[in-house]
Amino acid sequence: MPKQKTHKGIKKRYKLTATGKAKHRKSSRGHLLSGKSANRKRHLRQDGIVSGTLAKVVQNGLRPSM
Repeated sequence: MPKQKTHKGIKKRYKLTATGKAKHRKSSRGHLLSGKSANRKRHLRQDGIVSGTLAKVVQNGLRPSM
């Protein structure tokens, strides 16, 4: 049987926390930052947590199936 592989696209964008939650970088931080308020940019610095059905998809993509 072939080996189960980690989804490389998910691996580049998400990281699992110690409790198994999926962490991601928030969008809108790449460029055009002068038009955004300091308050908005400060909140974008923190990593986001994936919730709901998408969280299961990310978790399954990061760990190979058994």
